[in-house]
Amino acid sequence: MKEELFDEIMEAVIDGEKSKVVSLVNKAVAEGIGAGEILNKALIAGMNEVGVLFKEGEMFVPEVLVTSNALQAGIDIIKPQLVADDVKSIGRIVTVTVEGDLHDIGIKLCGLMLEGAGFEVINIGVDRPAREIVDKIKEFEPAIIGMSAMLTTTMANMKEVIDILKEEGLYDKVKVMIGGAPTSPSFAEKIDANYSADASECVSVAKKLVGAV
Repeated sequence: MKEELFDEIMEAVIDGEKSKVVSLVNKAVAEGIGAGEILNKALIAGMNEVGVLFKEGEMFVPEVLVTSNALQAGIDIIKPQLVADDVKSIGRIVTVTVEGDLHDIGIKLCGLMLEGAGFEVINIGVDRPAREIVDKIKEFEPAIIGMSAMLTTTMANMKEVIDILKEEGLYDKVKVMIGGAPTSPSFAEKIDANYSADASECVSVAKKLVGAV
């Protein structure tokens, strides 16, 4: 019975049926199923499948945004219990679009996929200078900093962040992940970062970086 309910929640997340997710999650809570189980075996499991469908081209950005809203509605119901049970996230990630760049659809989509995979995501916005990004890394102490650039003219600002991290002895304390249309594996290697091609790949890269594969 419990597994059937988990499957129903998964399908509702995949289909982006927010009201159905809310109803089913409430039902699971009423039946005494633990918040951690609901999160991992139903909600995150559903979002993982969304990631596969997105990567295979069977689901597109607007649909992923709808599924993420359904996912969030389910998480909101169990969040108080998750906090009370002290359920740990896989790791904290700070995401940002670097200075000179205002594009944020890609980085937001990455954030949604990462949250769906069990990460705590803190997005600090767009057009952020290197010094501010490093200050936020100091403040939030993330396991990963994820940087996005959609313009060739702003790519260099990623390297500036990494240079400051090295200068201040922080580079070994945080993993650096980059992405965006003009970036590439060779560019990432050149600036000592880890490359993610798209929103679905960012989850697998992030998991490897925190040893959660």
